[in-house]
Amino acid sequence: MALTVSLGEGGTPLVPAPRLSERLGCDVWLKWEGANPTGSFKDRGMAVAVSRAVERGAPGVVCASTGNTAASAAAYAARAGLPAVIVLPAGAVARGKLAQAVAAGAELREVDGSFEDAHMLARRLAEVEGWVNVNSINPDRIEGQASAAREIAEQLGGVPDAVALPYGGGGNTCAYARGFAEIGGAMPRLLAVQPADRAGTFASAIRIADPVHRERAESVAEVVTAAEDEIAEWWRAVAQTEGLFCEPASAASLAGVARVRPEGRVVCVLTGTGLKDPDAVERL
Repeated sequence: MALTVSLGEGGTPLVPAPRLSERLGCDVWLKWEGANPTGSFKDRGMAVAVSRAVERGAPGVVCASTGNTAASAAAYAARAGLPAVIVLPAGAVARGKLAQAVAAGAELREVDGSFEDAHMLARRLAEVEGWVNVNSINPDRIEGQASAAREIAEQLGGVPDAVALPYGGGGNTCAYARGFAEIGGAMPRLLAVQPADRAGTFASAIRIADPVHRERAESVAEVVTAAEDEIAEWWRAVAQTEGLFCEPASAASLAGVARVRPEGRVVCVLTGTGLKDPDAVERL
């Protein structure tokens, strides 16, 4: 399907990381998803999900979010001329992401509780109002995000030996597995890297206690658990050695590689820009 709602998502840089490669003992490449229009990988799937919502004549879109989905859904809904309702766990979303959603005109509804509580409310709103839920339970989101895997293979001229990415809800892990499966041939070693403290991690984008895609994600990827100080250490390292300022959750990919030390050509997915979470810079 040709996209009808687009902000120029995709085509993000794949950056060689020689200094990180030396530290980690493998050939490290950084997939810079912070270069997407709203600053995160969510735009790939949101373009497809909102386009299909328009095709179906949906009156609006709704989602729950720890921040990146909120920013992306609000922007693409605005582009499509649709209203958007974003359900957020109170006090758990970074300032930069809230600012994007507010600027794009989305209606924000806070819940006293976790992301899981917000997700349940978003699903109920979709059922009652007939709006399209654009969380990753929407298969159109997974379809759009799978494009990143195909891009990596094109940019490298082949499939890498390993791909590491942050593991929050697990939708992106499923999307990468789908994208590489569509290419055919050897599947890279997929490392889904989660924080040790899922419910309280400072990496707010993956502060999800109960991943909605757990069963599928953990069947296609190797789960690696990283401590808070490890994520913070590699968050500093990627900025200070390679010049890319990513949001804290992105650095989970590097923390995972540091733990398991895969061999060969390794792609670490940096899922969002650090400008999403400016307050976290105090950890640097």
